[in-house]
Amino acid sequence: MATARTRLSSDQRRSQLLDLGVRLFSTRSLSEISIDLLAERAGISRGLLYHYFGGLAGFQEAVVRRAADDLIARTAPPESGDAVERLLISMEAYVEYVDTHYEGYLSLITGAKSGNETLRRIYDEGRSALTDRIFTSDTDHLLEDTPAARLLVRGWAALAEEMVLEWKRDETSGTDPGISREELLHLITAALPALSTTL
Repeated sequence: MATARTRLSSDQRRSQLLDLGVRLFSTRSLSEISIDLLAERAGISRGLLYHYFGGLAGFQEAVVRRAADDLIARTAPPESGDAVERLLISMEAYVEYVDTHYEGYLSLITGAKSGNETLRRIYDEGRSALTDRIFTSDTDHLLEDTPAARLLVRGWAALAEEMVLEWKRDETSGTDPGISREELLHLITAALPALSTTL
């Protein structure tokens, strides 16, 4: 007996295309994701992609925003528990995300630094969401919420990002990073409490 095809709503189809775009983004740079590639992988016409996203730039922006939202959701720490333990769990998820989405994540950072205002805005919004949660948790905090502490956390986040990217860059190029993932996580997680003692 033939199975009836399910007709997707416009929102469902758009979401499905974004999911595919995010999967492609995990292993490709943003510039490598084209309308032709997506149309081929999704089995739809180019015109349908223009209908949903208005063109390549609109699609790429939507994919990057979906990927940033996914990163924020995946790295959400537990709502309760020791502050350092929650930070470690969040950073474990962050390292895992960068490890499995390296090309796309690197593409987002490169695009944000290149002067692309849209990518810069999405990147900044994502960074703020990741760092603000250190101060907005309902449980104990590592730091008191002050302008100096927020500046310090933003600096720590930039340090953590660079450390993870450097570690992954070495691994990707076949160079021994010199430290394990567990050692990397320890360095990142221990750095914030250590820096907070300077406040």
